[in-house]
Amino acid sequence: MAAVKEQSIADKLRALHALQQIDSKLGEIAILKGELPMEVSDLEDEITGLKTRIKKLEGSISEIDLEIARHNANIKESEALIVKYEKQLDNVKNNREFDALTKEIELQKLEIQLSQKKIREATTGKDTKTESLDGISSKLNQRNKDLESKKVELQKIIEKTEKEEAKLGKESDKARKDIEERLLVSYDKIRKAYRNGLAVVTVARGACGGCFNRIPPQLQIEIGVMKKIIACEHCGRVLVDEGILTHQED
Repeated sequence: MAAVKEQSIADKLRALHALQQIDSKLGEIAILKGELPMEVSDLEDEITGLKTRIKKLEGSISEIDLEIARHNANIKESEALIVKYEKQLDNVKNNREFDALTKEIELQKLEIQLSQKKIREATTGKDTKTESLDGISSKLNQRNKDLESKKVELQKIIEKTEKEEAKLGKESDKARKDIEERLLVSYDKIRKAYRNGLAVVTVARGACGGCFNRIPPQLQIEIGVMKKIIACEHCGRVLVDEGILTHQED
């Protein structure tokens, strides 16, 4: 950073006040955007999560379909074997062959019953997952609409403010070059400490323009003559006189 030319206290206060005015305007633009950038980011994260859940559910449903298909194939196979064994019953030569075929037929019937039970269970599971999938898909559609709406809203604000924001950003950078490093460090530290970003405030109606605590009359006089940098004893903000822009140094 280039060395700042020697300045009077009044000049330092004017430089700090000017920087605060610029940064406050930048803050107003940030307020105008509000929480939209964060809302857009949160929606994008949520949509990614919903898509992942949908993909997993679709994969699970596909596996269930394959399982149902396997059980249906088993049923057809068992039904074919039953037909085969029943035909063989017409040609048995003894009780042993009859009992063996009858037992095979019963076993295949049990296989069919087991597969049918598995199909019912799988179908119930599929219905539950399909219902969940429909709900998440509906939510995803709504979130996509919300995201599009927020993006349009944010883009309109960006288009409206980007030139002003860029202009103010350059002005802020330029203004900072006229302020010594020590003061800039304190200025930035105070700004970060308060949500409204005010580090330099005027004394209005005898009170600090930041925390609104009363300023003693004698201190108000000292602030007005701008012979030293004075901070509010309550909030630490730099105090300047309301007439700082028109005040002429003695």
